[in-house]
Amino acid sequence: MPEPFEPLESYDEGRAVASTGAGGTADLGTAEAETLEKNLDGPDGGGPDKKPRSLWSDAWRDLRRNPVFILSGLVILFLVVISIWPSLIASGDPLDCDLSKAQEGSQPGHPFGFNGQGCDVYTRTVYGARTSVTVGVCATLGVAVLGSVLGGLAGFFGGAWDGFLSRITDVFFAIPVVLGGLVLLSVVTSSTVWPVVGFMVLLGWPQISRIARGSVITAKQNDYVQAARALGASNSRMLLRHITPNAIAPVIVVATIALGTYISLEATLSYLGVGLKPPTVSWGIDISSASQYVRNAPHMLLWPAGALAITVLAFIMLGDAVRDALDPKLR
Repeated sequence: MPEPFEPLESYDEGRAVASTGAGGTADLGTAEAETLEKNLDGPDGGGPDKKPRSLWSDAWRDLRRNPVFILSGLVILFLVVISIWPSLIASGDPLDCDLSKAQEGSQPGHPFGFNGQGCDVYTRTVYGARTSVTVGVCATLGVAVLGSVLGGLAGFFGGAWDGFLSRITDVFFAIPVVLGGLVLLSVVTSSTVWPVVGFMVLLGWPQISRIARGSVITAKQNDYVQAARALGASNSRMLLRHITPNAIAPVIVVATIALGTYISLEATLSYLGVGLKPPTVSWGIDISSASQYVRNAPHMLLWPAGALAITVLAFIMLGDAVRDALDPKLR
C-alpha cells in the first residue's frame, strides 16, 4: 500500500527526496526542496503558521494597491486637515471684507482675488471646507446609523415590522429631495449646520435602510447563522457577532459614496437660499453670491465651485474603490 504523501522526506548531501504521491520518490535539489517547502507552508500555502484571511484583510490589501484609493484618500485627508486647522494655509479672516476691493482679481497675498463684498476668496474657500466636510460627515453618520439599525432589525425579524418599515420608506422615497428641502428648511432661521444635517438624515435614511435590510436577509440565511441559532445563541448575539460583520460592507460602500452627495446637496440648498445662511462660510453661499457676477468677475465662482467639485469627486472615487475592494464578485 502506498505511503501517505509527505512533502519532504529527507535531505541527503544537497539532495532531497520527495514522495511522488504514487508510492515512488523523486530526487530534488536543495533549492527546489526549499522552494517546495515554502510553497507548502508560506503565506499562500495554508501551512500551520498561516493566518486565516478575511474579507476585510483582503479588501485592505487591494485598497493599498489601488491608485484611485490612494489619490482620493490623500485629497480627503488634506480636506480633513484644513477643515480642522484652516489657519495652517490661510492666515486671514473669512469675514474680514473691504468694499474698496470688491470683485478685484488676484493680488500679492490674495491669489484668488476678492468677492463682491471685498472678502478674500482664497480664505473663504479654505474655511468653506470645514462647513462642507462637517455637513457631509455628520449627515452620513446619522443616515448610516439610523438606516442600518432600522433596516437591520426589519430584515432580521421580518413580519409586521418589516412590512411597516417598507411602507414608510416608500413614502420617503416619493419625496423629492430638493423640493423637500425648500419646504422644510424655508422656515428655519438658524445659521448653523444642524438643521441641514437633520434634514439630510430625515430624507436619507430610507436608502441605507433598504441596503441594510437586504444585506441582513442574505446574511441570516448562511449556514453559520443557522448553526448559531441551533446552538441556542440569542438574537442579540447573532446580530452583533455573526450577521452585522458580514452585512455591513454594502452599507459602508453606499455611505461613502453618499457622503459626496450630501456635500453637493448642502451646496445646492445653500445656493437656493434655504440651506446655510450668512455669516456661515460655505461654498454654496459663495457660489450663490458669485453667480450674478460671473461675467465681470468669474474668479469669484471658479474657486469655490472647483473646490466643491474636487471634494465631491474625491469621495465618489473613494466609494468606488471601497466598493471594488469589498465586492467578492469583482475579484
